[in-house]
Amino acid sequence: MKIKAAVLNQMGVKPPYAASMPLSVEEVELDPPGQGEVLVKIAAAGLCHSDLSVINGDRPRPTPMVLGHEAAGIVEELGAGVDDLKKGDHVVMVFMPSCGHCLPCAEGRPALCEPGGGANVAGTLLSGARRLKRGATPLYHHMGVSAFAQYATVSRRSLIKIETDLPLDEAALFGCAVLTGVGAVLNTARVTPGSTVAVIGLGGVGLASVLGAILAGARRIVAIDLAEDKLKLAKNLGVTETFNAASPDCAEQVRAATEGGVEFAFELAGSVKAMELAYKITRRGGTTVTAGLPPPTHTFPVPQVNLVGEERTIKGSYIGTSVPLRDIPRYIALYKQGRLPINRLLSGRLKLEDINSGFDRLAEGKAIRQVVVF
Repeated sequence: MKIKAAVLNQMGVKPPYAASMPLSVEEVELDPPGQGEVLVKIAAAGLCHSDLSVINGDRPRPTPMVLGHEAAGIVEELGAGVDDLKKGDHVVMVFMPSCGHCLPCAEGRPALCEPGGGANVAGTLLSGARRLKRGATPLYHHMGVSAFAQYATVSRRSLIKIETDLPLDEAALFGCAVLTGVGAVLNTARVTPGSTVAVIGLGGVGLASVLGAILAGARRIVAIDLAEDKLKLAKNLGVTETFNAASPDCAEQVRAATEGGVEFAFELAGSVKAMELAYKITRRGGTTVTAGLPPPTHTFPVPQVNLVGEERTIKGSYIGTSVPLRDIPRYIALYKQGRLPINRLLSGRLKLEDINSGFDRLAEGKAIRQVVVF
């Protein structure tokens, strides 16, 4: 079938993207679902820094590629072997398909699925197939999803069925921002009631972590960012203190205010400077968690004697150490109860044709979570 999609033809095109147009909205061909695959009509797809890092070249991926990995939609057609979904079902897309058979999957860690990770790097579906093409030229899939399009053919292993009473523009956020941000707090760090927490980087994932820390019962939540409007939003969401990362003595300010640092610090900006700040404000015996994704060449120096002498823990968190089949329904239930107000992270809705301008706003720090709606 012929669909409209946003295709990235070349990485590293310079902003402003509204002028350079790295994403070309054009007609492409989408093949029907194969064995174990599903055709989904996309309802909404979020603009995330993980998409931006492919556009600007920080995370190299093969091109030409249809971008978009955080989305929700409606099942349109089932491939052979898919018998647990039906046409009309609402689904959230997960950007790491889990095979269910490799060692990480068997250990209950589907976010680390080895075949899924390999397929994502190669730009294919879990099966190794590519279902997108432009004329005779195959197009690559982004994270097994490619949601900046009217329709997507994806692996059944990339989908979580949800109830139909949740607006799909809100449901889209559960596939990345909520899974990653809330999961980093609840699954990776296992923040306990009464703990002290700091979140560095207040994008969609960072503010979801703020909501996760509130949900976990943290008694003190510090929010750190360069943008005053994001610090104000964090304050309105319920953090206890805010600090601007531009201050040269930000770390000292946080350590003084928290009497030696926080028990859990979360780096969600995807930069080494943010990670260094997170480590500095973690107290003795505390845990520093990073879910940010800087360029692969960037490194973080760790003073080993400090790591040992203060019994520090540094942890990475990918997709919030989540089990999507378990976590997405739980988080949606908490949202419906009013305990996880992720709708407050939605900062705009836009058409597919305006996607380049949307990425300008994201790159400039002027948006939290924008969604393309179809």
